[in-house]
Amino acid sequence: MSPSVRLQELIRVIRSARTQCEERGVIQRECAAIREQFRQNDNGGRSHNLAKLLYVHMLGYPAHFGQMECVRLIASPRYSEKRIGYLGAMMLLDEKQDASLLITNSIKNDLSHSSQYVQSLALCTLACMGSAEMCRDLAPEIERLLKASNSYIKKKATLCAVHIIRKVPELGEMFTPSAHSLLSEKNHGVLHGAVVLITELCERNTQTLDNFRKAVPELVQIMKGLVMSGYSPEHNVAGISDPFLQVRILRLLRILGRNNDRASDAMNDLLAQVATNTDSTKTAGSAVLYETVLTVMDIRSESGLRVLAVNILGRFLLNNDRNIRYISMTSLLKIVQTDHNAVQRHRGTIVDCLKDQDASVQRRALELSLALVSSVNIRSLMKELLLFLSTCPPELRAHAASGIFIAAEKYAPSQRWHIDTILHVLTTAGSDVRDETVPNLIQLITSASELHCYTVHKLYRALVTDISQQPLVQVACWCIGEYGDLLLKGDCEETEPVQVQMHDLADY
Repeated sequence: MSPSVRLQELIRVIRSARTQCEERGVIQRECAAIREQFRQNDNGGRSHNLAKLLYVHMLGYPAHFGQMECVRLIASPRYSEKRIGYLGAMMLLDEKQDASLLITNSIKNDLSHSSQYVQSLALCTLACMGSAEMCRDLAPEIERLLKASNSYIKKKATLCAVHIIRKVPELGEMFTPSAHSLLSEKNHGVLHGAVVLITELCERNTQTLDNFRKAVPELVQIMKGLVMSGYSPEHNVAGISDPFLQVRILRLLRILGRNNDRASDAMNDLLAQVATNTDSTKTAGSAVLYETVLTVMDIRSESGLRVLAVNILGRFLLNNDRNIRYISMTSLLKIVQTDHNAVQRHRGTIVDCLKDQDASVQRRALELSLALVSSVNIRSLMKELLLFLSTCPPELRAHAASGIFIAAEKYAPSQRWHIDTILHVLTTAGSDVRDETVPNLIQLITSASELHCYTVHKLYRALVTDISQQPLVQVACWCIGEYGDLLLKGDCEETEPVQVQMHDLADY
């Protein structure tokens, strides 16, 4: 293979390698040739060589020796070379390497370049790998570009400002005035960047958060425009107008409305409008509705709006997409403690999810079903849970058994029902129950003196049926040892008595 081979030919040769050893040989020879041409300062093929080196880097092979070549290409006056140089910098350099500091001056110069595409390259590189020191040096340039007339540059400068704030949070105050003015932009890309920037500012500074709460009416108007706008080919995704921007605005509203009555009141009507007018049959619509639900639940919203949000999650439970069902149950788990009655209305659908083929969906359905258990529905819901216990995957059996024990102890309508439930679990999933189950059950039996005869007969019958469950055997042996005389009498009003002789007990 010739040292001057083009990138397409290099890719073809590497792909045709039959073994990994052969592939390594091809790459080693090509890298040696690239090194030699770097040393010779071959200006004609520098960008082609760096492009080949970046492909080698993407395959997982060392390419660090090309870092200085990136610096040289970035300083080139030619756009084609700058483009490869900046791409190489984003892939081969990071803030821990000294070479990254060498491109600071080139980036600063390119941020003032007459071509928007050169400015864009500099902005993308700074936003990707700019160190804290680079961000401090170049922040004034970014703040200047936020006021540019070019929407293409303004969008990229906005996202670059987000990176600077993440690296140097104290520089956030510099971008606050510009961030607010960006909300008046019509370009969706700039608006999206502005919302991301404001979100970052609000999350890092409570004073800035208070200032931006005044912008809630502005955000509400932008959101209403998206929800009520007609068909727009440029921004339409599955019938939803720019769902990406809608999701970002809803997230920001969630932050602004949290623990604030005035901001929450200003967005209540909008959230109701989004919840009722967004089509949930498409993934894009589901994403917007999901963010709407999270926002409703996180702000000080009206009770009717919270019920509407829970009903949306209930509809998600009927979706054919398992991911949507999983996300719905995860959200319902978070709100079941505060809106228990609203979630309780969807109990039947949640219980149906216990039969899902996906184990992760079953786990979430189990956790949510256990959270819905109350003194009112304990009997009916426990029947479903015990049925699930007998058919659930082995990895869920211990979790199901533990949850049933806790629910039975907390809401048991009677001691007899409590004992029956736990004995049912022991006979179904005895080997999977936790160690503390045996002593806890023994303590329960001891305290229920009027049920000793009933319990010892039930345990003996269970032992005769199946002696393979160790916890059941432990409890039964203890109970027979303590109350065996009641068993030998063969008389029990609560259950059908069994006729047992002394030698029968000795055999067991």
